[in-house]
Amino acid sequence: MNLSSKDLRQVLVFQNVSDKDLDQIFKNSITRSIEEGGFFFFQSDTADFLYVLISGQVKLLQTDLTGHPVNLRTIHPWQMFGALGAVKDNAHYPATAQAMEDSSALAIRGVFLREMMKTRPILSLDIMNLMTTYIQELQARYRELATERVEQRIARALLRLTAQGGNKSEEGIELAFSRQDLAEMSGTTLYTVSRVLAEWERKELVHTGREKVRIVNPHEVVRIAEGLEK
Repeated sequence: MNLSSKDLRQVLVFQNVSDKDLDQIFKNSITRSIEEGGFFFFQSDTADFLYVLISGQVKLLQTDLTGHPVNLRTIHPWQMFGALGAVKDNAHYPATAQAMEDSSALAIRGVFLREMMKTRPILSLDIMNLMTTYIQELQARYRELATERVEQRIARALLRLTAQGGNKSEEGIELAFSRQDLAEMSGTTLYTVSRVLAEWERKELVHTGREKVRIVNPHEVVRIAEGLEK
C-alpha cells in the first residue's frame, strides 16, 4: 500500500493539524504488519508507541480478575489505538491489541507526539477528546455488564459492530467476526452466544455463518438492546 502524509487526514485526531505537522508525523512513523491472531502489544507493556490502523481489524482486549478476556473495542482502518503513551510519560497499555485478520498499522513514538502536543493545542484537545470518548464507552460497557441481561448485552454488541463497520444490503446488515469475539464483547461465554444466536435465527432476527452474522431484523435487535417489551 502506497501511503502519504495526506492519508493521515482520515484519522480523526489529525484532521485539524497543519500539512507541515502531518508531514512530520508521517516521517516519524514506521509500518508494522501483524498476521491474523498476532499482537501489536500486550496489556501492561510499556506504551512506547501509538498506532494508526491502515488495513485489517484489531480488537482491544482486557483480562479481568478471573483471566477472562473482554473485548473493549474493535478498531477499523484509520482509527488510532494505544494512544496512552502520547498523553502520559512511562505509561503502560491498559489492554492487549490483537489482529482479527492480517493487519498493518503506522506506529508513532508516543514521546514524539507528546513533544509536538506541547506547542499544538488543537492536537492536544483532539487527543483528549479521543481519550474521553474511550472512557465513556468503557463506563457504558461496565454498566451493561453489571445491570443488563446477557441477550441485551449481545444485542448491544451487535449494534456497536454495526456502527463501526457493518455492510448494509437489501438482505440485511453483514458483520464479520467470530462468535468468540462476540462473547468477549458482551462479557459472556461462547456457549451462551451460540445459544442466543441460534434462538434469534429461529425467530428470523439474524442469519449466521462461519465468522459472520447478518442482521435481518435490525428493529427487533434494537428493541432487545434497549430492553423494551413487545
